[in-house]
Amino acid sequence: MKLFSTLKNYKIEYLPKDIFSGIMIAAVSIPIAMGYAQIAGIPAVYGLYGSVIPILFFALFSTSKQFIFGVDAAPAAIVGAALATLGITAESGKAMQYVPAIALFAGVWLLIFYFLHADKIVDFISTPVMGGFISGIAVTIIFMQIPKLMGSSAGSGEIIELIKHMIEAIKTWNALSFFLGIMALLLIRIFKKCFPKFPMAIVIMALGVLVTTMFHVQDHGVILLQSVDTGLPKFFFPNLFQVDLTQAAGRGLMVAVVIMAETLLAENSFAFRNGYNLDDRQEILACAAGNLAAAVVGCCPVNGSISRTSLNEQYGGKSQVVSITAGIVMAVILLFFTGFIGYLPVPILTAIVISALMDVVEVHLAIRLWKVSRNEFYIFMAAGIGVLFLGTIYGVIIGILLSFIAVILKATNPPRAFLGIIPGKENYYDITKNRYAYPIRHVVIYRFSENLFFANIKIFQEDLEKSIKADTKVVIVDAGAINSIDITAADRLESIAIHMKKRGIHFYITEHAHTLNDQMRKLGIGHLIKEGMVRRTILAALHDAEILNPYDLNALEIPKEEESKVRRRNMTFLPAEEENTLEEFAWAFGDNAVREMEDAVHHVIKRIHQMPDIERILETGPEEHLKNWHTLGTFDEDEILRRLELHMEDMPQEITKNQRLVIELIEKRRRKLKERILKEHPEVLERLEENRKRLEERLEKQNPEAVQKWKEWKNKGDIPD
Repeated sequence: MKLFSTLKNYKIEYLPKDIFSGIMIAAVSIPIAMGYAQIAGIPAVYGLYGSVIPILFFALFSTSKQFIFGVDAAPAAIVGAALATLGITAESGKAMQYVPAIALFAGVWLLIFYFLHADKIVDFISTPVMGGFISGIAVTIIFMQIPKLMGSSAGSGEIIELIKHMIEAIKTWNALSFFLGIMALLLIRIFKKCFPKFPMAIVIMALGVLVTTMFHVQDHGVILLQSVDTGLPKFFFPNLFQVDLTQAAGRGLMVAVVIMAETLLAENSFAFRNGYNLDDRQEILACAAGNLAAAVVGCCPVNGSISRTSLNEQYGGKSQVVSITAGIVMAVILLFFTGFIGYLPVPILTAIVISALMDVVEVHLAIRLWKVSRNEFYIFMAAGIGVLFLGTIYGVIIGILLSFIAVILKATNPPRAFLGIIPGKENYYDITKNRYAYPIRHVVIYRFSENLFFANIKIFQEDLEKSIKADTKVVIVDAGAINSIDITAADRLESIAIHMKKRGIHFYITEHAHTLNDQMRKLGIGHLIKEGMVRRTILAALHDAEILNPYDLNALEIPKEEESKVRRRNMTFLPAEEENTLEEFAWAFGDNAVREMEDAVHHVIKRIHQMPDIERILETGPEEHLKNWHTLGTFDEDEILRRLELHMEDMPQEITKNQRLVIELIEKRRRKLKERILKEHPEVLERLEENRKRLEERLEKQNPEAVQKWKEWKNKGDIPD
């Protein structure tokens, strides 16, 4: 648990902006908090009470550098609707018991969410869903506020109810009220565009007080804020015996879910935009503390405020010093300066709120998504419309469902491509996107860019089947983006491999991390590795299929009309990936690498028993005599040769009689490997020497008796240096 974490490494130069922003937040909170308190069914002054202690408790625990807490739309609307459903009159004694009780239960539920690590819900919300959700809430609150510009009360409910309320407000609108509100909104927007740092909102508030004192606009139908008695809130504990606990706890749960989802979504949106990190779980604790504090002062549930946070962002607030300042300023106002509140015109303060909310609607994100990803644009719109038409709760549910749908859609229809070679360049390229990328003759190279599981393995199989022609001899899967497979995919891979083998087609899985090999073994298809169908690189697979120079022009399927043009180009072939094929056993077999290496050695020895022409075997290399791995990396072959030396006694008697000859042949082969390295990869020669040293250390631990015997032979002079 961290306290005042946003004050860690606090810089004194932040203080002026933080204090100024805090004063502005307190000023703007006056009309917002009072209005939402009334929507929740309690007297307006309790909205101000909810802007003192709850905001300070939130600042104590929060890790967000700029998020502002307080009385807000969504919880207030849910509580107000709950009172209406229960037949409780707003601001009645019964309401004054129920509303704080719901806040209390909301705080308790949030505390339970904290202990259950419920913050993980945010991990399942994508950027389009988050943007649509926040934009939907902002538009909803704007529609709630518009009637106040025309001299009516704020609306409530979803978009249909809000539009109906707005139409009713138009019928009885007050022209002066609307004029003051629109002019204030225009001035704020113009100054924000031309002078973004100028605190126009506070000037507008001062002008509002001036207009009231000079022209008495209230006499012309302009509504002013309610006058408030001076004094701090008194502590209050809900009498739980006076409420229906089932209703209070149930509504508290509903409110807690909305507070957690809306606050975490909005906080993460602001954090991402401004480049800092959050502790999501700690934020749930901060919300719990704020709501428990709200219950103690008799207020309705409190929530993160998007509109006030936007103002904080606009004025450059850097830490929760802003919230502390706002809480202190609100306390001072309640103690000494409540008189001026009664002179503030509601339409002018409403214009300030609407302006802040206009900046929250993520139009720029919608435009970007429309240009780059239509599917994500539709998800953005669906999340926003869900909030508008169904409310915050269902908006959260829709958002989570849409995020899961987006993941499923992406996973079931992943990016994939068939690869070829661009003459003169290394690597492999998408044939459809590169004009001069040509497939290798008789070879299909297929890249699948998603994890393999039950929902997409059919697409994988169908793509491969459609790609096979009558002359196809090799199918290679570039599995570089495949990090996991499930049992359905594993079974289907095995079927594909068997089917390919029956058709005389070499099938390989390549380029993936070694962890995928571990999964294959656990899922029962490790035999594909042993049978040589799993290779570290595409080049290793091509070599295994006896396509030794795939970069040669003659190996490519180049249309006749393009041949002359391609051959005129200056070509250099740099198969840099070949270096990755130097040691594949450890990559392919993981913890079983030593055992598999020993199996390979015993298989070579078995071949020597069948064909005791050891000179021929060692001249061509042991790889030709392995069961399935038809090509070996240099480091792997070097290790097999060293292990062969230690298994001298297992060879036929006529061979072991002439140990010196055998050792000379092995050393001759090892020198050839060293020469190959010098020729093809001189930069890794040092690695070969280091690899040999590490091998000796391993062998001394794995087979100390054989190593000791070898040293005795060497000391006797039986073995050449």
